[in-house]
Amino acid sequence: MASRTPRNDRGSQLERSAESFQENIVRSGPVAAASYTLVGGILLLGGIGYAVDAWRGTSPWFLLTGLLLGIIVGFYELVRTVWRPRS
Repeated sequence: MASRTPRNDRGSQLERSAESFQENIVRSGPVAAASYTLVGGILLLGGIGYAVDAWRGTSPWFLLTGLLLGIIVGFYELVRTVWRPRS
């Protein structure tokens, strides 16, 4: 017969697993925020550029400028997060 794991061993294993999961979530937070900044910057500045083009009739120049600025801002935040010194 196979021996069964006592209840308190299963509880401590579940506790360790939950702590590990929480630690992984905390460590991934800054990278997730940087990726949201990348996507958000592109969408927001591209949308502003699109609106200015529609208002002024200068299609596609402000849209392209907004997209380029969004990419620059987003990647700047991403690089800043990745190269941040670890404490």
